[in-house]
Amino acid sequence: MRIAVLGTGEVGRRLASKLVSVGHEVTLGSRSADHTGAKEWAAEHHSAHGTFAAAAAGAELVVNATGGLVSLAALEAAGAENLDGKVLVDVSNPLDFSQGVPPTVAQPEGASLAEQIQRAFPGARVVKTLNTMTNTVMVEPSRVPGDHVVFVCGDDAEAKEVVGGLLKSFGWPDERILDLGDLTGARATELVLPLWLRLFGTFGTMDFNFAVPRA
Repeated sequence: MRIAVLGTGEVGRRLASKLVSVGHEVTLGSRSADHTGAKEWAAEHHSAHGTFAAAAAGAELVVNATGGLVSLAALEAAGAENLDGKVLVDVSNPLDFSQGVPPTVAQPEGASLAEQIQRAFPGARVVKTLNTMTNTVMVEPSRVPGDHVVFVCGDDAEAKEVVGGLLKSFGWPDERILDLGDLTGARATELVLPLWLRLFGTFGTMDFNFAVPRA
């Protein structure tokens, strides 16, 4: 597929690199066309880079890997017309560090970031996933032993199937892709982040994830 990854931070670059390695045509999107990090990544991976709008316009699927508090603005810059009808994978978390550490999770009126994105861009097919782990585990689940899981939620069943295919190409087997139903499930997965940050402080490593044993 032609995929746009919006966001040039560590998460965006990690996901973009993995998507290239499994055979997709990836464009890394940033606020400006001459973003140094995006240019360097594109040169290293023989791929394209451009503005949020340029990247999204040419894509069949869009990944939001921007910072959660600026995601809506970044997607507005990408343009609703460039998101309409496309699967939009949201991996971001709306963490607010304005009051220090630990951060709070910004969910105005109880709505997750993913739901806010869906409301702002009703033509997009938003799927929330991969936001409950560090970026290295996202693309290499074997870093963590055991039957740990990746959560998926969204209102569009076909879009979730597309995202499930991407997750399987990353190394997530079917039985460890846990569908939480509609997009309101993102409220819960985003609120996992304070626990994740506390565990990171306890373990001193990001190489961990959540397992859900069932009887």
